[in-house]
Amino acid sequence: MNRERDILSPDDIERAERLREVIEELYERNKAIPIIVEGKKDAAALRMLGLIGEIITVHRGKSIYDFCLDIAERFHRVIILPDWDKKGENLNKALSMHLRGHYEEFSSFRELLKILCQKEIKDIEGIPKLLRRLEGDEGSRY
Repeated sequence: MNRERDILSPDDIERAERLREVIEELYERNKAIPIIVEGKKDAAALRMLGLIGEIITVHRGKSIYDFCLDIAERFHRVIILPDWDKKGENLNKALSMHLRGHYEEFSSFRELLKILCQKEIKDIEGIPKLLRRLEGDEGSRY
Protein backbone atom coordinates (compact mmCIF):
# COMPACT_ATOMS: atom_id res chain seq x y z
CA MET A 1 0.00 0.00 0.00
CA ASN A 2 1.20 3.51 -0.81
CA ARG A 3 2.47 5.45 2.25
CA GLU A 4 0.38 8.50 1.37
CA ARG A 5 -2.72 6.28 1.31
CA ASP A 6 -1.88 4.87 4.76
CA ILE A 7 -2.74 8.23 6.33
CA LEU A 8 -6.49 8.65 6.68
CA SER A 9 -7.86 11.79 5.13
CA PRO A 10 -10.72 13.73 6.73
CA ASP A 11 -12.77 12.83 3.64
CA ASP A 12 -12.19 9.11 4.23
CA ILE A 13 -13.14 9.41 7.90
CA GLU A 14 -16.31 11.34 7.04
CA ARG A 15 -17.25 8.84 4.32
CA ALA A 16 -16.72 5.95 6.74
CA GLU A 17 -18.92 7.64 9.34
CA ARG A 18 -21.69 8.27 6.80
CA LEU A 19 -21.38 4.72 5.47
CA ARG A 20 -21.73 3.36 9.02
CA GLU A 21 -24.82 5.55 9.53
CA VAL A 22 -26.42 4.18 6.36
CA ILE A 23 -25.56 0.61 7.38
CA GLU A 24 -27.00 1.19 10.86
CA GLU A 25 -30.25 2.50 9.38
CA LEU A 26 -30.30 -0.44 6.95
CA TYR A 27 -29.77 -2.78 9.92
CA GLU A 28 -32.76 -1.24 11.75
CA ARG A 29 -35.03 -1.45 8.70
CA ASN A 30 -33.90 -4.98 7.85
CA LYS A 31 -35.18 -6.26 11.20
CA ALA A 32 -38.69 -6.05 9.68
CA ILE A 33 -38.16 -5.55 5.94
CA PRO A 34 -36.34 -7.96 3.61
CA ILE A 35 -33.48 -6.78 1.41
CA ILE A 36 -33.16 -8.02 -2.17
CA VAL A 37 -29.59 -8.41 -3.47
CA GLU A 38 -28.11 -9.94 -6.61
CA GLY A 39 -26.22 -12.89 -5.24
CA LYS A 40 -24.79 -14.87 -2.35
CA LYS A 41 -21.63 -12.75 -2.01
CA ASP A 42 -23.75 -9.62 -1.61
CA ALA A 43 -25.85 -11.33 1.05
CA ALA A 44 -22.68 -12.50 2.83
CA ALA A 45 -21.29 -8.94 2.80
CA LEU A 46 -24.45 -7.59 4.44
CA ARG A 47 -24.18 -10.32 7.08
CA MET A 48 -20.53 -9.30 7.67
CA LEU A 49 -21.78 -5.76 8.23
CA GLY A 50 -24.08 -7.08 10.95
CA LEU A 51 -27.47 -7.27 9.25
CA ILE A 52 -29.64 -9.97 10.79
CA GLY A 53 -32.95 -9.74 8.92
CA GLU A 54 -34.11 -11.53 5.79
CA ILE A 55 -31.85 -11.11 2.76
CA ILE A 56 -33.15 -12.51 -0.51
CA THR A 57 -30.95 -13.22 -3.53
CA VAL A 58 -32.39 -12.74 -7.01
CA HIS A 59 -30.62 -15.56 -8.80
CA ARG A 60 -32.76 -18.53 -7.89
CA GLY A 61 -33.62 -19.92 -11.32
CA LYS A 62 -36.80 -17.86 -11.74
CA SER A 63 -37.56 -15.15 -14.25
CA ILE A 64 -37.51 -11.62 -12.85
CA TYR A 65 -41.27 -11.42 -13.35
CA ASP A 66 -41.92 -14.65 -11.40
CA PHE A 67 -39.42 -13.66 -8.72
CA CYS A 68 -41.17 -10.29 -8.25
CA LEU A 69 -44.61 -11.89 -8.27
CA ASP A 70 -43.49 -14.19 -5.44
CA ILE A 71 -41.95 -11.28 -3.50
CA ALA A 72 -45.06 -9.09 -3.93
CA GLU A 73 -47.27 -11.90 -2.62
CA ARG A 74 -45.05 -12.52 0.41
CA PHE A 75 -44.07 -8.98 1.46
CA HIS A 76 -45.72 -5.54 1.70
CA ARG A 77 -42.39 -3.74 1.59
CA VAL A 78 -38.88 -4.57 0.44
CA ILE A 79 -35.51 -2.87 0.08
CA ILE A 80 -34.05 -3.29 -3.41
CA LEU A 81 -30.25 -3.29 -3.24
CA PRO A 82 -28.59 -4.59 -6.42
CA ASP A 83 -25.08 -3.51 -7.41
CA TRP A 84 -24.61 -0.29 -9.35
CA ASP A 85 -22.65 -1.68 -12.28
CA LYS A 86 -24.42 -1.99 -15.66
CA LYS A 87 -25.96 -5.38 -14.81
CA GLY A 88 -27.10 -4.10 -11.42
CA GLU A 89 -28.63 -0.96 -12.94
CA ASN A 90 -30.63 -3.09 -15.38
CA LEU A 91 -31.74 -5.39 -12.59
CA ASN A 92 -32.73 -2.40 -10.44
CA LYS A 93 -34.93 -1.07 -13.27
CA ALA A 94 -36.63 -4.45 -13.71
CA LEU A 95 -37.19 -5.01 -10.01
CA SER A 96 -38.44 -1.45 -9.54
CA MET A 97 -40.91 -1.82 -12.38
CA HIS A 98 -42.33 -5.12 -11.14
CA LEU A 99 -42.32 -4.20 -7.44
CA ARG A 100 -43.86 -0.75 -7.83
CA GLY A 101 -45.48 0.28 -4.55
CA HIS A 102 -43.32 -2.04 -2.44
CA TYR A 103 -39.89 -0.39 -2.37
CA GLU A 104 -40.03 3.35 -3.06
CA GLU A 105 -39.67 4.62 0.50
CA PHE A 106 -36.35 2.75 0.77
CA SER A 107 -34.80 3.62 -2.61
CA SER A 108 -32.51 6.17 -0.94
CA PHE A 109 -30.40 3.37 0.60
CA ARG A 110 -29.03 2.30 -2.76
CA GLU A 111 -28.48 5.89 -3.89
CA LEU A 112 -26.61 6.79 -0.69
CA LEU A 113 -24.41 3.71 -0.97
CA LYS A 114 -23.59 4.59 -4.59
CA ILE A 115 -22.60 8.12 -3.56
CA LEU A 116 -20.56 7.04 -0.52
CA CYS A 117 -18.73 4.28 -2.41
CA GLN A 118 -18.06 6.72 -5.24
CA LYS A 119 -16.27 5.01 -8.10
CA GLU A 120 -14.11 2.79 -5.90
CA ILE A 121 -16.57 -0.09 -5.87
CA LYS A 122 -19.73 -0.88 -7.79
CA ASP A 123 -21.09 -3.74 -5.72
CA ILE A 124 -22.51 -4.60 -2.33
CA GLU A 125 -19.91 -7.30 -1.71
CA GLY A 126 -17.11 -4.70 -1.74
CA ILE A 127 -18.55 -2.54 1.05
CA PRO A 128 -16.91 -4.33 4.02
CA LYS A 129 -13.43 -4.02 2.46
CA LEU A 130 -14.05 -0.37 1.49
CA LEU A 131 -15.19 0.42 5.02
CA ARG A 132 -12.05 -1.19 6.47
CA ARG A 133 -9.89 0.89 4.13
CA LEU A 134 -11.72 4.14 4.90
CA GLU A 135 -11.38 3.50 8.63
CA GLY A 136 -7.75 2.36 8.35
CA ASP A 137 -8.70 -0.80 10.22
CA GLU A 138 -7.59 -3.79 8.21
CA GLY A 139 -7.94 -5.98 11.31
CA SER A 140 -11.64 -5.16 11.67
CA ARG A 141 -14.26 -7.91 11.71
CA TYR A 142 -15.98 -6.29 8.70
